[in-house]
Amino acid sequence: MQFQIGDMVARKSYQMDVLFRIIGIEQTSKGNSIAILHGDEVRLIADSDFSDLVAVKKDEQMMRKKKDESRMNESLELLRQDYKLLREKQEYYATSQYQHQEHYFHMPGKVLHLDGDEAYLKKCLNVYKKIGVPVYGIHCHEKKMSASIEELLDKYRPDILVITGHDAYSKQKGSIDDLNAYRHSKHFVETVQNARKKTPHLDQLVIFAGACQSHFESLIRAGANFASSPSRVNIHALDPVYIVAKISFTPFMERINVWEVLRNTLTREKGLGGIETRGVLRIGMPYKSN
Repeated sequence: MQFQIGDMVARKSYQMDVLFRIIGIEQTSKGNSIAILHGDEVRLIADSDFSDLVAVKKDEQMMRKKKDESRMNESLELLRQDYKLLREKQEYYATSQYQHQEHYFHMPGKVLHLDGDEAYLKKCLNVYKKIGVPVYGIHCHEKKMSASIEELLDKYRPDILVITGHDAYSKQKGSIDDLNAYRHSKHFVETVQNARKKTPHLDQLVIFAGACQSHFESLIRAGANFASSPSRVNIHALDPVYIVAKISFTPFMERINVWEVLRNTLTREKGLGGIETRGVLRIGMPYKSN
């Protein structure tokens, strides 16, 4: 079968577990053609021999999409429930156990979302908007992030920083502990390090970093509060959103249990991990509506 750029495919050698779009065709040193693949719902870029590819029909695409949307909605509902409970708890304390009727307002943490994939960035921004997280979204190639981050932090002054895009581990390039065996983990690490030069304190700037199969340990050592991927698995395109939304809506006086953050994600502890971190939500009063 002849494949073209834009075709939706899956890989036979991986039991057709991930839906990909062909975004390019390259020639190897041996003169063979290989397909460059872009994960449709996971933050993964891969390459494959055409002989390993299977075309995915539209009805199969729709079935996978519905299943993915169902999982996304479950995560969103968990976030909404958490936020509702937090609001009720804060209202109780802000009004001295409902003895006063002052109106108060919430200031969720601001997010700077740096993404190596423009399409995924748009998806993430849509979800941020749905759940009410204030966000600045920047599309930037992974290799350019480290050089840009200090200027962006000065410009946007976020409470939470997301550094994501595409990544992948290649066993042909080295062992699982070798940072050079990863497509973009090294660039994510350098970006985190540069961000920490500006803001060393882990609770003054909360950082999520990583993508599919990223070198989790290096990202945490570099200064990320949360990162992917402890088990080197693929993460969902929207997983960073679910993590930072929990942080954005948690009051700054409260510490966030890591599992409470991970349970709202689609990948959970195999794909994501982190360290104990303070929330960034602040509450004020009085609030007067116009």
